[in-house]
Amino acid sequence: MKSKIFSILLLTVINSFSILTYAQKTETYRVDGSKSSILWKGDKVSGSHTGTVDLTTGTLDFTGKKLTGGGFVINMASIKDADKSAGLEKHLKADDFFGVEKFPTAHFIIKKVEGSGNNVNITGNLTLKGVTQSISFPATITWNSDKTISATADKITVDRTKFGIQYKSKSIFSDIGDKFIYDEFTLSVKLLAKK
Repeated sequence: MKSKIFSILLLTVINSFSILTYAQKTETYRVDGSKSSILWKGDKVSGSHTGTVDLTTGTLDFTGKKLTGGGFVINMASIKDADKSAGLEKHLKADDFFGVEKFPTAHFIIKKVEGSGNNVNITGNLTLKGVTQSISFPATITWNSDKTISATADKITVDRTKFGIQYKSKSIFSDIGDKFIYDEFTLSVKLLAKK
């Protein structure tokens, strides 16, 4: 009886070591800023504005082909308006909006990835203007033939008031009439990463 129990324990220990031996390791892919993009869109009653902001650095962590972590840093001083309005760009960089002199970067860190295959839902911490909030959004992961990885999130919705950006917010200033700017803006992020 004792030898039978010992044999079972020995077999369990060997199987545990086998599982550890064959466990997939996490590999980090570096985001290529020159081949990645971040587009923004903000709406107001009378229309909308769109533009770009540059990526500083970024990584994507994979265990096998499953996204498990990573994040990126945004250069907030690089905000551009698609209509090339110098006045709007200056205002977006001012304290009313993103206060880039004091907060030159924004950060996003992946905390959880749900789903498998190409379509996943990502939850992470966005730090903007010194405030960190959790956001979630759908994303698509593509393994390219040249061994790079594309990660695309077509619509990330951000409520600016949660980051202390209150300028012309109707939810903050109820008497603003029709001169308000919507609280939410959207980001479209396309990352290309390689080992």
